[in-house]
Amino acid sequence: MTKKTRRRYTAEFKAAAVARLDEPGETLSSVAQALGVAATQVKTWRLEQQAAGSAEAVARRRAEASELQQLRRDNKRLQEENEILRKASAFFVRWAEKA
Repeated sequence: MTKKTRRRYTAEFKAAAVARLDEPGETLSSVAQALGVAATQVKTWRLEQQAAGSAEAVARRRAEASELQQLRRDNKRLQEENEILRKASAFFVRWAEKA
């Protein structure tokens, strides 16, 4: 019994195979046959790409939510500082009028 070596495919090859599925008239079977791989393998590559894309979207949404939360905190702090300066300004105006 001879041992088969496992074939390894580059990320670019996998991406190109999945991109071919979007072309008109291309099916999972036809792409797999043209590339000399199993149809299930092409399907797996497509699912992996979709999962990676959704993971990136989730990470991007989390980053945006975190940034929005930080901006809201900064905005509140700046509004409080502005209110303090407004009150101090009014105080010094009254103080200068008395003197």
